[in-house]
Amino acid sequence: MGQEVFYITFFPFIYWNINPYVARRLMIMWSVVMYIGQISKDLLKWPRPCSPPVVKLEKRTIAEYGMPSTHAMASTAISFTFVIATMNLYKYRIELGLMGAFVFSTLVGLSRIYTGMHTVLDVIVGSLISGLLVALMYPTWDFLDHLMLTSPWCPVFCIVVPLLLCYNYPKLDYYTPTRADTTVILGASAGTMIGFWINNHYKANYSAAVVSSLSVTAEMVLIALSRFLVGICFLVVTRQIAKGMALRALCSWYKVSVDDPIAKLRIEIEVPYKFITYSSIGLSAAVLVPLLHEILGLN
Repeated sequence: MGQEVFYITFFPFIYWNINPYVARRLMIMWSVVMYIGQISKDLLKWPRPCSPPVVKLEKRTIAEYGMPSTHAMASTAISFTFVIATMNLYKYRIELGLMGAFVFSTLVGLSRIYTGMHTVLDVIVGSLISGLLVALMYPTWDFLDHLMLTSPWCPVFCIVVPLLLCYNYPKLDYYTPTRADTTVILGASAGTMIGFWINNHYKANYSAAVVSSLSVTAEMVLIALSRFLVGICFLVVTRQIAKGMALRALCSWYKVSVDDPIAKLRIEIEVPYKFITYSSIGLSAAVLVPLLHEILGLN
């Protein structure tokens, strides 16, 4: 969890196979919580646990700062938002849902301590911040959802505001992947929310319905898996095409080589190419993949 593979599979699965209503709330909370977590790291600049004595089992994010744990923040926000968003839609014991959310977020937090990437304090603070944000934003979910689906300014807001946040990300003395990861998160969220807006205006008005009972059949499982596999294949192709085109266009504009790894880290290249790539993925997941499902008869 916490890597691109998880997000590019989990959120689309929820949207395609569970409930668009739930997916919208998850996207709102994920983008807000992750942005606050990412920017907090680079403002606080608390180092990760020292090695030795800690043995670090993960290398990709070793250059990032540690406080707070964004994995703990994401797992807390996603699991508890999922439970809160579904408790009035599906009939199940809320105690079991909350227990499952607590166990899931705890296991993710413990895994970050085990891999040597965070201290116990990093994980606890991350979980508390995330829980506080969920509690504060819960009363605004319906308002934000309505605004996202109906406001004519939604597409403009979803492009301009995330780009401003990415370009004005805190500057550090050395490069870390936090700015790139933040751009990926905000780009994917922007594309997905624009897709929700398009669906509401031009395709279908998704609304939540209470499900009193749900019997899962083998046919339903097969259709869900088919929808998921078709959608993921489409998103992988979209990612490759969007990334290649955006990177080549930007490198050509700034007269640098596409194969130059240092040039790709420059803010004027990294931010727009990441944003274009992942907003394209989000838009495809929300609009194009459901259309493909209809064409293939997978509804």
